[in-house]
Amino acid sequence: MEYRVLAINPGSTSTKIAVYDDDKEVFNKTLRHDPAELNKLGGLLDQYDFRKNLVMEALKENDVAPESLQAVVGRGGLIRPVTGGVYKVNDKMLKDLKDPSIWGRIHASNLGAFISRSIAENLKIPAFIVDPVTVDEFDDIARISGIPEIERKSLFHALNIRYTARRLARQLNIDFNKSNMIAAHMGGGISIAPIKQGRVVDVNNALLGMGPFSPQRAGALPIGDLLEMAFSGKYTHKELVNYLTKNAGLMAYLKTDSGIEVQKRIDKGDKQFKLIRDAMCYQIAKEIGACATVLEGKVDAIFLTGGLAYGEQLTGEIKRRVEFIAPIYNMPGENEMEALSQAGVNVLKGLEEAKEY
Repeated sequence: MEYRVLAINPGSTSTKIAVYDDDKEVFNKTLRHDPAELNKLGGLLDQYDFRKNLVMEALKENDVAPESLQAVVGRGGLIRPVTGGVYKVNDKMLKDLKDPSIWGRIHASNLGAFISRSIAENLKIPAFIVDPVTVDEFDDIARISGIPEIERKSLFHALNIRYTARRLARQLNIDFNKSNMIAAHMGGGISIAPIKQGRVVDVNNALLGMGPFSPQRAGALPIGDLLEMAFSGKYTHKELVNYLTKNAGLMAYLKTDSGIEVQKRIDKGDKQFKLIRDAMCYQIAKEIGACATVLEGKVDAIFLTGGLAYGEQLTGEIKRRVEFIAPIYNMPGENEMEALSQAGVNVLKGLEEAKEY
């Protein structure tokens, strides 16, 4: 029996949707939203009815009867830390997704559970989320930062990393839960994680934390210099957070966050673009090397994923520095819609059990 699943992935100014029959894509569409129109609706969570209606219209336009769906799977938002897997959308989850005090912010991905639950309730089918960014499987030793007031937290591209790791394990014919891998998700932010016998036991905070700089984010910075910036009077707290998370990295040095544009400039002989791109690759490679120590050198595979992994020269720079550690596999793209839908299909087929939040 085939199972039809709707996947929903809300972003700040878009909502990606896809319908799959088992592993066959029926359609995939990105619904773009005018920021001014969204602002009229009020707060972020006030947008879910508006976005839900657009989703339902898109289903109709693509000849998908809502009654043909057997589950709706949304992108997981900023819920409390959980182990990896599929979670039923319940009232407790929705309550936490409304609470900005848990993570200090509400993210557009929080809408995934609300939209999914609303559509699913009307159809009397289940609603799920999968591997939210707050998946936390850290070993206790990884939580220690250097001062008691700050604990290292697990916040990363869990959905794509865990899905891609399982795909690679199948490809290599090894047991995901008995293998050791290092994952590097490289997009607007960069997450690099050691995966020990199926658990992501450590990772750099990919939003506003440690690790390499990325197309948009600063990564780890010298503490003393950062303190000088923070107390210089030049920035408010909000302005500095915005700088470090959206306008740092490649954006700060090169005024673009496009890997394609950076490569074009390098191909034309721009030495500054090459230096900064290579510095990012250097930092990514250093972080991969650090992850190898977490796994005590016992690494079955390293994989590179995310949008930047499409760049052959970029991945080549990383590979030549780390290929001595373990075989390297290039698995580009974010794969989020596929990951969401296939998790839903697995639950419907009884291959995986949905957890209670």
